[in-house]
Amino acid sequence: MRPVVMALSLLLLAGCGAAERPYVPQETRAAPPPRSATAAPEQEVAEGPETVDLGGGLRARIEWPADPDPLLQVMVDQYVGTRKAVARGQRIYKRGLELDAAVQASDWVESFAKVRWTMRGVGRLYNLRVIARMGKGAQINACVDESGIRLVSSRTGKAVSPQPEWLRTPYGQSVAAHRGDDGVWRIRTYVTSRERCTR
Repeated sequence: MRPVVMALSLLLLAGCGAAERPYVPQETRAAPPPRSATAAPEQEVAEGPETVDLGGGLRARIEWPADPDPLLQVMVDQYVGTRKAVARGQRIYKRGLELDAAVQASDWVESFAKVRWTMRGVGRLYNLRVIARMGKGAQINACVDESGIRLVSSRTGKAVSPQPEWLRTPYGQSVAAHRGDDGVWRIRTYVTSRERCTR
């Protein structure tokens, strides 16, 4: 699908709803975030690198672009929030999410709780950008590098063996966001990303 057609399709999807998709790490990564920009998309956001302590030996390094679009906070909030939920052993995560995204993120978070696994180390979110915006819909893309993270048994504290493949290679993350009647931007669905990300 051509990029312009794909972007327009995603914006329509963000505005009108989407069919449910299974949530898998290759599609996105993913406990309150350190700040709440979803409620105020015009607020100032950080520039440059920022490290957030998520607890339990897990941290997130956010590499903000110069002069970042405040809408990028929506992507950052869900990344930080879902990882913090995993670190805390939660089974549900839906803050700043609606419709499919709330189900997708909760299914992913619960998959860790079911097997009693947690994350330790440093995950990296970078190359953040808003690639399309139309009316109440927007598409936000980023790259994720979780090669610095290890899955660990929350019962024994020992590393899971073998470690999953998605931890080894950076991958693209893409979301379709929607601005509600209350003026708040929320993620409506996670979108399959075919972007190639490098370290």
